[in-house]
Amino acid sequence: MTEPTPDGRAHQTPGRESDGPRVLIADDEELIRTGFRLILTSRGIDVVGEAADGAQAVAEAQRLCPDVVLMDIRMPNLDGLEAAKRVLRLLPHCRVLMLTTFDLDDYVYAALAAGASGFLLKDVTAAHLAAAVRLVNTGDALLAPTITRRLVERYATADRSVGATRPTAIHRDLAALTPRERQVLALMGRGLSNTELAETLTLSEATVKTHVARIFAKLTLRDRAQAVVLAYETGLVTPGG
Repeated sequence: MTEPTPDGRAHQTPGRESDGPRVLIADDEELIRTGFRLILTSRGIDVVGEAADGAQAVAEAQRLCPDVVLMDIRMPNLDGLEAAKRVLRLLPHCRVLMLTTFDLDDYVYAALAAGASGFLLKDVTAAHLAAAVRLVNTGDALLAPTITRRLVERYATADRSVGATRPTAIHRDLAALTPRERQVLALMGRGLSNTELAETLTLSEATVKTHVARIFAKLTLRDRAQAVVLAYETGLVTPGG
């Protein structure tokens, strides 16, 4: 159980320890919020708050400072995309996982470009939900390779706009990367996992992780989601290419 401290952060109350991140659930459907809360708490993950619309999600995130926000894309008062942007501006170290009904939702790419760490379908299994929350809390991104390929290749075109301008902050000079790092970034843009990268490049997974970490550091990327967006935004990878 958690209680807010005077600075707005939540802390563990005596008598119970959690091994998981602190989560805020934002969805306008009470049934979804309740179900997700029960799943996560049963797996040792603290749900520190809930929000029924985008505006409330921003306010609760600022008050509670969660590690991860599960954010529905379509909500009243303020949609999830704008709410995610505001949360990430207020809490740069927070991770946002977007919730959607369809895996090719028009707003998913824009959410990744805005800084979200990935997305989940609302019919996600209980085990996958808990694993996803833990994964993004480590700084990784939840990008299933097959969905990433279909999604980004459909929406990452130069003239496509889904309610938000393309973020200028994502454009960076790739000259700082070595040829191998550029190759790794291009394959990440195609949705390959570290395991798939290792197999494709005939490298150990540890070496791949080192390359990925260096790419993040050189390009000031927060996670794999931004790396995928950057690969397309800079033209390193082209839709359908």
